[in-house]
Amino acid sequence: MILRLYSLLLWLASPLLRRKLRSRARAEPGYAVAVPERFGHYHQPPGQGFVWIHAVSLGETRAAAILLAALRREMPGLRLLLTHGTATGRAEGQALLQPGDVQVWQPWDSHGAVRRFVRHFQPRIGILMETEIWPNLLAACQAAGVPVVLANARLSAKSLRQAQRLSALSRPAYGALAAVLAQTAADAQRLAEAGAPLPKVLGNLKFDATPNAEQLAAGQAWRRAGRPVALLASAREGEELMLLQYLQSFRPLAHTPSTLAATKLGVMDVQWLIVPRHPQRFDAVAALVVEHGFSLSRRSQWTEEPVPADVWLGDSLGEMALYYGLADVALLGGSFAPLGGQNLIEATACGCPVVVGPSTFNFAEAAELAIAAGAAGCVADMPAAVVQALAWLNAPDTLACATAAGPQFAGAHQGAALKTALAIKEFLV
Repeated sequence: MILRLYSLLLWLASPLLRRKLRSRARAEPGYAVAVPERFGHYHQPPGQGFVWIHAVSLGETRAAAILLAALRREMPGLRLLLTHGTATGRAEGQALLQPGDVQVWQPWDSHGAVRRFVRHFQPRIGILMETEIWPNLLAACQAAGVPVVLANARLSAKSLRQAQRLSALSRPAYGALAAVLAQTAADAQRLAEAGAPLPKVLGNLKFDATPNAEQLAAGQAWRRAGRPVALLASAREGEELMLLQYLQSFRPLAHTPSTLAATKLGVMDVQWLIVPRHPQRFDAVAALVVEHGFSLSRRSQWTEEPVPADVWLGDSLGEMALYYGLADVALLGGSFAPLGGQNLIEATACGCPVVVGPSTFNFAEAAELAIAAGAAGCVADMPAAVVQALAWLNAPDTLACATAAGPQFAGAHQGAALKTALAIKEFLV
């Protein structure tokens, strides 16, 4: 009964989704692409035998790329069906396609759309990345005999409480999964409480990512040419404002000794670099920097090297290794607002020490392990993060230790990709 009510509500909400997509497309044209796919209507011919991977957004798509490489090694000739929910995820996913592969939007979780999706593509298996649980989609796969695996799975305590409040809907959805491959033991316990079949703990796929060596080298070369660089990485809305307001209080002291005790470099002796998480916010963040009285230089306007300015803006996609190579220290976006933090593993693998804020529930264990390894530090708020960054920059030996600890920490936790690929392969032999 509850699933029927849920399905009716989503069917009634379909016009609102179309309106939302039109609105989003004004900022990100990718949302205007192939809209009928959202509702289970395709121009691609029907097929069968696909290995279907659903990676909703950018971070999940990057994790899917790591898994897909391992799957292709284990299963040459694999034919991929790749789905996404966001424009950035879809754009990133295009690079993963080979001849014979198909990329479409995730179907809206209405009864009709998901049935048309499953019937049209007839996948051999479905692999949902990290957190993507959709009741109708899982019910349709179960009815069609398509096993669905939740890979690189995680579930925060907050999300578990939300699932338990809607247990009549969420518990059958989790129960419809064929397997759950969890990042951590804590994730596995929460997923089991939510109703998932006994999860296996295989680790986090993102430890198996290899930083782009060319980008990393380019960033490191730029770093050596100038003053120390502090990066606000994958910043979420509101966090840039926190940083700029704090920096603004030191603006009259630009390039003069700091008033902070026990430091040599001052706040404005550092080159600040901001990289927003979402590309649709690049222009808004640029305007915010200027509004706070800082000179601005945008990555998109650089040619051979960065242009001097108070604040650099990383307004490009797919260049995080360059930014981490360029930075002496990074402040982790998403952790200073109550958003659970972004992925700190890539920063540590690039040898960039990380300062994390109080909100890390999306990567709680990774953050704890990084701190214990000496590759990261945790602070209470943005001003404290700036102070911590300065403390590292003013203690070269300590900074060098944190820099060296990062790749060692990341390398010590690799291996999830092969384990996950082999677990999935068991469903296909």
